[in-house]
Amino acid sequence: MARTIDLAIPDQSGRLAVVTGASDGIGLVIATRLAGAGAEVIMPVRDAAKGERAAGRIRDRVPGVKVSTRALDLSSLDSVTSIVDRLVEEGRPINLLINNAGVMTPPSRQVTADGFELQFGTNHVGHFALTLGLLPLLRQGRARVTHQTSVAARSGAINWDDLDWERGYDARKAYAQSKIAVGLFAHELDRRSAAAGWGISSNLAHPGVSPTNLLAAQPGMGRRRDTSSVRLIRVLSRLGLTGTVESAALPALLAATGPGARGSEFYGPRRRGGLGGAPARQDLWAPLRDPDDARRLWDVSEALVGARFPV
Repeated sequence: MARTIDLAIPDQSGRLAVVTGASDGIGLVIATRLAGAGAEVIMPVRDAAKGERAAGRIRDRVPGVKVSTRALDLSSLDSVTSIVDRLVEEGRPINLLINNAGVMTPPSRQVTADGFELQFGTNHVGHFALTLGLLPLLRQGRARVTHQTSVAARSGAINWDDLDWERGYDARKAYAQSKIAVGLFAHELDRRSAAAGWGISSNLAHPGVSPTNLLAAQPGMGRRRDTSSVRLIRVLSRLGLTGTVESAALPALLAATGPGARGSEFYGPRRRGGLGGAPARQDLWAPLRDPDDARRLWDVSEALVGARFPV
């Protein structure tokens, strides 16, 4: 039986939080906990009906909370542009942005609406564009931006010569690349904010291993049944050998709200191997450490999203 692990969330009253991927799993836990601490929460979602059901669950659990959804498909830069335009028009400073949404290892190579390999395009490029588009509101809110990476980023590298894996596609290596990119972006955003005086802090978290829907049946991705991996993770989670969905949300919550959390820091489960356990600050994994890689990725990403999201 898994031991209950929790984290005290500081009062978030009067703060506006935007949480991607909040319609289920870890993102829903993050959004619920922030709402319970007093934050107003915006949930950008791809599936409007699923998003409204999730928002309803938060309202049931936290009476009187302000929670709303907005349409966002991170695999489409047009969709990112639409939500950015809407939020900028609303004009409300954002205090917390948690880039949590993601996709993982489709059974065959797929591309986004803009032609990027699906995992790189969704997990990194979509969030990169969203964050850059929201920079005016993030600066006004002196925001904390927390990015969600994965234990897959402990090894691997950016495939600089073929970012979209058009040759020799390997779903797991492409997933690792996307999550390495998330980590490099997190640190470069913090560095650039400090250099330019944007007032934004940016840090990184990983959830360990938990029984989320990333590896479950997802017909839209061509996965018609649960993978053997997610079935095993569910068993291990029940035995307390990996995290639960609730405990897996805690590193990002600590990174986003912890009184001692700072920009460029890295948080994850403290148990050996990072599979589960209480959240704690951690040493940065080797693929995420190179500042030259981080600068190069930023420049490449700016070129990929074009002029629609200027800094």
